[in-house]
Order: sequence, then structure tokens, then C-alpha cells
Amino acid sequence: MANVEKVSIALTPEMLAVVREAVESGDYASSSDVLREALQDWKRRRALEQKDLEALRRLWQQGLASGPGRYADMAAIKAEARRRQAAAQDTQPPDA
Repeated sequence: MANVEKVSIALTPEMLAVVREAVESGDYASSSDVLREALQDWKRRRALEQKDLEALRRLWQQGLASGPGRYADMAAIKAEARRRQAAAQDTQPPDA
């Protein structure tokens, strides 16, 4: 491994037990391997979360740009939701 820097970290006893168990079980060769993989997973998850956030921001902007909504207020939105729910229940076949 090129350009490896040694660092010291503090873990709770529970986290340390998990790391040690992973090594003792043979799943990993060392504590460093466990932590490297955990950091890689964390990095991937953060990247996905960032993509999701960017997509949500894009959708938000598209919604704002699409103009005013159909419903005047929250009461109208709730009334429409109740109407749709009732309509969906009316179209479901009765239980046999």
C-alpha cells in the first residue's frame, strides 16, 4: 500500500469488540482492513446521499418553476387526499 499514514483513533468498547470479532473470525486480516472498508462504505453512502439531495433540490426547483399549485390551502389538499383514498377503497374488490 503506497502512501499509508498511521493514525490513532478512539473507539467505544462496543465498537472495538466488533472490530476485533471481525478480525478474529477471519473476515479481515487486520483492524486496519475493517476500518478501511468501513470508511470506503461511508464514503460511498455519503456520495449517494449527496446525489439524492441534489436530485431532491432539482425536483424542488422544477416544482417551484411549474407555477402555483392546484389547491388553495392545506385543507383543500387534505380533502383531495381523502377523496382519492375513498375512491381507491371503492374500486378494491371485497374480501372473499
